[in-house]
Amino acid sequence: MQFTVKQIAHLLNGEIRGNESLTISKLEKIEQGNDGDISFLANPKYEPFIYTTKASAVIVGRDFVPKKEISTTLIVVENAYNSFTQLLEEYQKILNFSKKGVEQPVFVGENVELGEGLYQGAFSYIGKGTKIGHNVKIYPQAYIGENVTIGDNTIIYAGVKIYSNTVIGKHCTIHAGAVIGSDGFGFAPQADGTYKTIPQLGNVIIEDNVSVGANTTIDCATMGSTIIRQGVKIDNLVQIAHNVEIGKNTVIASQTGVAGSTIVGENCVIGGQVGVVGHISVANGTKVGAQAGVTKGIKKENTSISGTPAFELNDYLRSVAIFRKLPQLEKQVRELEKRLEELFTEGVLSDV
Repeated sequence: MQFTVKQIAHLLNGEIRGNESLTISKLEKIEQGNDGDISFLANPKYEPFIYTTKASAVIVGRDFVPKKEISTTLIVVENAYNSFTQLLEEYQKILNFSKKGVEQPVFVGENVELGEGLYQGAFSYIGKGTKIGHNVKIYPQAYIGENVTIGDNTIIYAGVKIYSNTVIGKHCTIHAGAVIGSDGFGFAPQADGTYKTIPQLGNVIIEDNVSVGANTTIDCATMGSTIIRQGVKIDNLVQIAHNVEIGKNTVIASQTGVAGSTIVGENCVIGGQVGVVGHISVANGTKVGAQAGVTKGIKKENTSISGTPAFELNDYLRSVAIFRKLPQLEKQVRELEKRLEELFTEGVLSDV
């Protein structure tokens, strides 16, 4: 796919300094750019490369002032990083949404509604009563159960498993191997030491503009719905348990687990390998450090926490600083104890 510098500048609302008719066919790092590539400069430490790059065009911010002669064409924008990200997004859309048609073999059940612009890869399965929106892309070996709803412009990558009655909104991306709607971990202990399975009769609702990472699992609710609100971004290998609700625009990093019936607020940032217990609420704007254990609810908004059990970040950092000094502090205490004993023995101090 090829575009001119003029077309890209129009997309980014940028100003061209150089040759607007140059053809761009690839996005590349500024230090590795060649003819036909476009790159960007946002970090000042990469500025030396803009004077030597062979890329046809480079996106720069309005505050960039060259210190040497530049041979490449510049596209000047308000924020170079954001503009390049926008360009990456548009390029990805073109790549992902260029696929159309139905490969063979596939299975489509009864009373299925299929929107225009559908791509259905080989060996994929769509259960009866399912509704698929316009321009949806379903990659090979994906399984979509009965009575599922999938909104427009959503991508279901290879090997995804979507259980019956799941609802997925528009502009979502479900990456390879994700499982949506599997049973929640519900077992009732019995008097004889065995466990009885609690039927999981609810579903999963994923709202618009959500990204779900590869091999992530989102369990269906016991009753009602497990809900992932709009704009949520979930990394690979994350476990979301039954009846959990994740608030709008929250980001969750890899290997995190959120236990059942917990409510995570809006605009939260949860680091990798975090464990969150069940039946608690996490306030809007909470930031949780990597490997933290969240064992109680967070009521105050915009709080940063870390540690296991997790507590307020500044207190945690002070605690860590003291913890590192424990061997030295222990030595000082023993020396003080020894000196006190000597003073008692010498009669300098007494118990009276």
